[in-house]
Amino acid sequence: MSLRVRIGLAFLAVYLIWGSTYLAIRFVEETLPPFFMAGTRFVIAGIILYVWARLRGASRATRPEWGRVFVVGGLMLLGGHGAVVWAEQWVPSGLTSLLIATVPLWMVFSDWMRGGSKPNIRVAAGLVLGFAGVALLVGGIEGLGESHVDLIGAAVLVFGAFLWANGSLYSRSAKLPSSPLLATAMEMMAGGMLLLLASLITGEWMRLRLDQVSLHSMVSWVYLIVFGSLVGFTSYIWLLKATTTAKVSTYAYVNPIVAMVLGWAMANEALTLRNVLAAVIILTSVAVITTHQATSASKKEFS
Repeated sequence: MSLRVRIGLAFLAVYLIWGSTYLAIRFVEETLPPFFMAGTRFVIAGIILYVWARLRGASRATRPEWGRVFVVGGLMLLGGHGAVVWAEQWVPSGLTSLLIATVPLWMVFSDWMRGGSKPNIRVAAGLVLGFAGVALLVGGIEGLGESHVDLIGAAVLVFGAFLWANGSLYSRSAKLPSSPLLATAMEMMAGGMLLLLASLITGEWMRLRLDQVSLHSMVSWVYLIVFGSLVGFTSYIWLLKATTTAKVSTYAYVNPIVAMVLGWAMANEALTLRNVLAAVIILTSVAVITTHQATSASKKEFS
């Protein structure tokens, strides 16, 4: 198989599989509690990927590396993904993906607050445009269709996107295992264990009824482990080496479109003029910021 075909298949996996996981999460949560579902998913996927990475020659991680991995897993999986699975009990899957698409906006904002480069006019305009799209999505403007976003759920999702962004920024500078596969596996295991702890603290174990889990939920849960975690994450990591970061980052504004269409087609989720307009505004702002970052990175590389 040629490199071009492999890259195309990997992009297809990241675009479609990651976009479909939002709907799969909703199906799993019909009969499984959110934190338990997410925790078991990532622990199992993490163990499989960890064994695979070790068999391929990855060195054993040190104790300090495990400590830093737990920070990344706590921010990204417990904080970011935990917000997704919790909020999807009330927020439609397509709109959930759209609110999570604000991660690049938070990354720019958080990097600036940490003392990083100050956003220029183009990036600042992208930030304002993106957050205006979020306000439109949850706001009360007449004539654009009723808002179907639970305000508390939306707030949790935006905060989850903020935590995911900060986890991503921390992972860039943290001294993690040199093998990307091993580091990803460890992050999934660490985040999964923290999600299971959250399940225990919130009392999900008290209402867990494995004998009442539907086939629909079980199939979706297996789909999340095999395709969402293993195939999706592995394809994403491989693409970061096989092509440019700018091209890989396009998943951030393809996934919400896939998720919204699937939610509308398979789960009868509302697709109003408000939702479509907010999607256009938010995804345009993400595109403005990510393309600017890609241009800046290229100038530095060739300067």
